[in-house]
Amino acid sequence: MMIGKINTLNPYEMVQSTRKVYAMEGVTSSPDTIAISEEGRVASERHFLDQVAKETPDVREDLVASIKEKIKDPNYLNPERIGLAADRIMAAYGF
Repeated sequence: MMIGKINTLNPYEMVQSTRKVYAMEGVTSSPDTIAISEEGRVASERHFLDQVAKETPDVREDLVASIKEKIKDPNYLNPERIGLAADRIMAAYGF
């Protein structure tokens, strides 16, 4: 024959519960805040840009295909367009 519990309260739980009440007395809560230093913000931005650079292909295949199609037209490469391209290349190198 099995005898059930006479008292359903666990003394350990009662002590723990009392401690929680005493520990919470006088405690006020305030909203959490976070401050990020300028150095941390810059490091985060660098990491993000590094990830974007890694995921971006070096060669834009769609642009290359478009230009290849344009070059097939004999009228596309005229002296004006070649001069414009040369000027852009010189400007890119600071000349």
